[in-house]
Amino acid sequence: MVWTPPGKDCGACGAESCDAFMILAESGMKNLTACPYYHKDVPACSCRELPASYSGTDVCNAPYDFVLSALPNEPSARKILLPFRPDLVEREEIKKGDIVLGRPAGAGCPVQHVIRVLEADHITGLITGHVVGPAFSRDNTDIVDLKMYHMIGFEGVARVVARPPQFGIRHPFLPGFCMMDRTHTGIVNMILEKSYGLHVRVEGIVIL
Repeated sequence: MVWTPPGKDCGACGAESCDAFMILAESGMKNLTACPYYHKDVPACSCRELPASYSGTDVCNAPYDFVLSALPNEPSARKILLPFRPDLVEREEIKKGDIVLGRPAGAGCPVQHVIRVLEADHITGLITGHVVGPAFSRDNTDIVDLKMYHMIGFEGVARVVARPPQFGIRHPFLPGFCMMDRTHTGIVNMILEKSYGLHVRVEGIVIL
């Protein structure tokens, strides 16, 4: 192999991580073109040396203070959501590892998200999970279509662009995986200083 994926672990190729994808590719079970970042002219590992660049404003020129990226060894920032029908979580016996679909209509987002569940609370109906690639929902008969949900919060590592997060303050921020590249706002209600950066949780989400 003369090429390696960028280490984003986005799941768009259908594998759980870039390392898992390369194992499948080397065994002939996956083609390199399944990775959306693949280009035959890109040399090995060079794409890992090109970190994402953030200007501090979104596609509509709305500013944000920080980018919320994934915790170590996770594919995306954790997303906390509440289905419009919370009873579905118990009725469908949603659990860790399941794949759910839905649109965050409570915030007005037009994009359907595919989410791999980390935790599902059958009492409150809250689901915590990762946004993963659409390949996880293709040809999968075990997915649960929530249709629509409220976007309650996010949890991840704050990459400071303009201003560091402050506890109890409503901040404009950008989820690192946002396909619309739109600034969100939320109240920071947890900040933990970790070796890998600022681990924060943001709730009360509104899209600007």
